[in-house]
Amino acid sequence: MSGRVDGKVVLVTGGARGLGAATARTLVAEGAKVVIGDVLAPEGRALAAELGAADALFVELDVTGEAAWRAAVARTEEAYGPVTGLVNNAGLVHRCPVEDLTEADYRRVVDVNQVGVFLGMKTVLPSMRAAGGGSIVNVSSVGGMIAFPYILGYTASKWAVRGMTKAAAQEFAPHGVRVNSVHPGVVATGMTADSDRSHALVEHQPIRRAARPAEIAGMVLYLLSDEASYATGSEFVVDGGYSSQ
Repeated sequence: MSGRVDGKVVLVTGGARGLGAATARTLVAEGAKVVIGDVLAPEGRALAAELGAADALFVELDVTGEAAWRAAVARTEEAYGPVTGLVNNAGLVHRCPVEDLTEADYRRVVDVNQVGVFLGMKTVLPSMRAAGGGSIVNVSSVGGMIAFPYILGYTASKWAVRGMTKAAAQEFAPHGVRVNSVHPGVVATGMTADSDRSHALVEHQPIRRAARPAEIAGMVLYLLSDEASYATGSEFVVDGGYSSQ
């Protein structure tokens, strides 16, 4: 029985745990070769071992460094061939009032969440062009559609990802490369587990629970598959209805 992404070669950033790990598992189950990029080497190597060397490998990847991106793409091509899918999932959040937010903390969030996405799209494009096309999925947030207090850097970066996605979609289309953004609401991962604010948000949305990582991974799978061949430059919101209010 064939999978929905048979023959795809997909690089997933922040792939060692949480949403990234759920995405890697989903993609391998549906026939893709997956490269797990992360700074969390022990967790990344363990996940790659779980998924099997024939279908997954780990590369240490700090998404804020262009040289690290070039090395990750080269390793992917060496192992599996040209990259046909990229999931820009790596991200972080820093919570505090604006008046207490340091420049260093603001820049750290933007470097990972926004600059990392830029570097990823830039670096994989030649590989996707060589493959004859591909699909890029940028993981933004419901915080890239609306705004929340106390996470200014995160909100700024996720709105930027939304705009970057649209600009890249227009530029990359002649190369057969689609670019879309996914906007999760609260997802039950380590990033939200200790946040009282996250728990309060889901109490007032139509679906009154946090998303399971696999539910977001399902949307990513769709966008990487040929089923989404006419979708580019668009936002796909998966937030339990939070932003519908």
